[in-house]
Amino acid sequence: MKDLPKVYANKIDEKINNTQDFYYGNDRSSDKKQDSVTIIRKINNIFASPNHVYKSKVRIALKDKTIEKTIVGKTSTNLITFDGELIKIIDILDINKI
Repeated sequence: MKDLPKVYANKIDEKINNTQDFYYGNDRSSDKKQDSVTIIRKINNIFASPNHVYKSKVRIALKDKTIEKTIVGKTSTNLITFDGELIKIIDILDINKI
């Protein structure tokens, strides 16, 4: 086995204070943005489902009520129902296929 070279270590005569305080802050608005991405993903999954041919019956939780609608399409900002009603995607808290 080969001998390793000797290492010179300096003697430390002073007190070392290398502790640091960390603080964590959270911006609650980022949670809302993440929720809207999740809602958009759920909507896209409903339309991409092999069971969705033309329309899908869904339960939509809004800020003040829960409704059951048949959705047939979407735009970048709205869901389009079978009755021709537009539901704003930003108002949707949760959506599930029935």
